[in-house]
Amino acid sequence: MPPGRLSRVKFRERAELLDFLLEVSTLTSETLDLDELLESVADIVRRVIPHELFAILLYSDRRKGLRIRYARGHREEIVDNLIVGLGEGITGTSAQLRQPLLVEDVDRDPRYLNAMDAVRSEMAVPMMSRQQLVGVLDLQATTAKAFSEQDVALLQLIASRIATAIENARLYRRVDRQNRIRKTLAHLAHEFSSILDLDALLSKIADSVKGLINYDAFLILLVDEKGRRLVERFSRRYDEKQALGSLPLDSGLTGAAARTGKPVLARDTLADSRYVEAYPGIRSEIAFPLILNHRVVGVMDLESERVGAFTEDHVRTLSLIAPQIAAAIENARLYQELAERERETQKDLVAAQKLQSIIFPTEAPTIPGLDVGVQLKPARLVSGDLYDFFEYDDGSTMLAFGDSSGKGAAAALYGALFSGLLRSLAPRRRSPAALLRTLNENLMERQVPAQYVTLLAMLWQSRERVFKIANAGSAPPLVCRGGEVLRPEVSGVPVGLLDNMEYEETEFEAQHGDVVLLYSDGISDQQDETGEDYGRRKLKRTLSACCEMSAQEIADRIIEDLEEFRGTIPVHDDQTLVVLKVK
Repeated sequence: MPPGRLSRVKFRERAELLDFLLEVSTLTSETLDLDELLESVADIVRRVIPHELFAILLYSDRRKGLRIRYARGHREEIVDNLIVGLGEGITGTSAQLRQPLLVEDVDRDPRYLNAMDAVRSEMAVPMMSRQQLVGVLDLQATTAKAFSEQDVALLQLIASRIATAIENARLYRRVDRQNRIRKTLAHLAHEFSSILDLDALLSKIADSVKGLINYDAFLILLVDEKGRRLVERFSRRYDEKQALGSLPLDSGLTGAAARTGKPVLARDTLADSRYVEAYPGIRSEIAFPLILNHRVVGVMDLESERVGAFTEDHVRTLSLIAPQIAAAIENARLYQELAERERETQKDLVAAQKLQSIIFPTEAPTIPGLDVGVQLKPARLVSGDLYDFFEYDDGSTMLAFGDSSGKGAAAALYGALFSGLLRSLAPRRRSPAALLRTLNENLMERQVPAQYVTLLAMLWQSRERVFKIANAGSAPPLVCRGGEVLRPEVSGVPVGLLDNMEYEETEFEAQHGDVVLLYSDGISDQQDETGEDYGRRKLKRTLSACCEMSAQEIADRIIEDLEEFRGTIPVHDDQTLVVLKVK
């Protein structure tokens, strides 16, 4: 019995045909998965129309042709590579005419495209949805006159019921793919912004783009405006890194993208006169400009050994992610430059730290009549706090204790300048008030905007057991006597701030066992995890509790208590202590 006669036998009554068509409609409406739907269609057709070769070709308006989306019996190379233009072959003609075609003997029809030498007959039926071409159902058999007009009519009925389902499944797939791409791009944008190592970032970009668009070679080239060149910053071919090079801005597809600020798509590099061969065998390429603040900072280049490997869809996908890539690369470049500068600055700070350790006494000096303890904890490598001791021939000693305004290197450098002045002037000034006045005059002669020094100058006269004190904006000393903490009142304007300043001088008669504590504001202003300051009150309690200890033990104990108080809160300001205990 001829294959076509099977369908006529199957549906002897109209009710049987309607039941079958209802089953077709039900099966095709149960899923939006395109692969599953097309397989169900193939099974349905197989049940009612015997054939050897079967194909569902879907129409692409972009390609202006039909491509096999599902097939049985066809060779793999045909399924993978065949694109049938409108009007080409039996299927292309059926699609162009929007009419079914039945060819009883393909050997006599010049339109036939040979899919298999043994094929003798073919039937093609277009699938239409909302008056738009969706694709073609194509059946082929190895015997002549294998299909009948009834088969054509039946296949038309099937096509009319599955066309909309196929179009809906394709639309769902496109929407689903776009949603997945958007989610992926949003995730990638977040990932890119969190990677500041440029090499790691470029490797991540290459991997991420590969997940969206398959390629054989991938390059990131950065614009060198001075040299008018594109410099390869990252190059990968078949997942292996390649040697880096550069090319002029007016050369190749990448140069065209950099010059115009627009993506360049070459579906066939051999047909594009701008193409410059970097790797042998490349047949298609996308060069996409990376633009930041209306300025091209680089080019992302994808290459493939297949003709037509890249499409306008790929260009649109890259257009969504390119701005994030450009921003991430620029951020990583800036971070790399800053990190390099930071390393250089760190070297300078280490050198400054060594110099500062020479300038300031690292150990408590021996002063007649006093036991001395010192603690210095810089917030950074170098400190803006300063202290120094100057001994005179009559056995008296001048102690200078202060803080340069600001923090870090600027404060330390200004402090170094001040320390030089102090060392040149202090030996010739035995009056604390006169010393502060002279220091202020010298700083005002070489005034640095917004820079000044708070300073406490104390002259210790060991024979008389007297401290003479003058203050230029520093915290007054705390004195512990018999467990009670006193605070001599002495104040003044910082040096280097105002012209023609005069400073008052106060005398303090010391007693055996007195402890005099000089401290920087980094001690009292240190906060704990609740935001509370250590403050003078707690400092007084700690001093009172340990004033029977030696001077160095007192300094150490205060720093230990301060460390316990701050917990995990970092040190934000230099912390310096000088403890003087009267013998």
